[in-house]
Amino acid sequence: MAEYTLNTPLTKEDTKKLKAGDIVYLNGTLITARDAAHKKLVALLEAKEELPFDIEGSVIYFVGPTPPKPGDPIGSAGPTTSYRMDSYSPTMLKYGSLGMIGKGRRSQEVKDACKEFGGIYFGATGGAGALLGKKITSAEVIAYPELGPEAVRKITVKDFPVTVINDTYGADLYQMGRDQYEIKD
Repeated sequence: MAEYTLNTPLTKEDTKKLKAGDIVYLNGTLITARDAAHKKLVALLEAKEELPFDIEGSVIYFVGPTPPKPGDPIGSAGPTTSYRMDSYSPTMLKYGSLGMIGKGRRSQEVKDACKEFGGIYFGATGGAGALLGKKITSAEVIAYPELGPEAVRKITVKDFPVTVINDTYGADLYQMGRDQYEIKD
């Protein structure tokens, strides 16, 4: 397992060097979106309409942050369960996104799309939202303010810690962990 510091937007050269289990510190811009926003974004893509952000090399963080305290850019910003985005993530990858951040397992379809399109699924530590929020230096709602905490935001992060769960080669850190401790006959 290796450790990397990467700047967004990501490139396929970035994603190809990452392996399941690697630790990555992200710097730059992330886009926040959960399932309601993903539904709207995918509809735009399928209609060949412009997104409210540049999708090329983007990293989408599955989060619905809490309101910020006075003087802070954002409140607690822990990851949400990713499977709710499984029906949308392959399309996002197809159109140029290269990273997703959340928690929990992904479907085989998402893992296959990571391989096909050079994407990475990163895991962020659930339950550490207050600490992760401190790695966010700015936050701005850029689309769908009616969704409240689930609005699409552009956030700027510094040394945002994530772990590679699914890499571009089809590896799955969760399965690797199970395989390591499974009783073999």
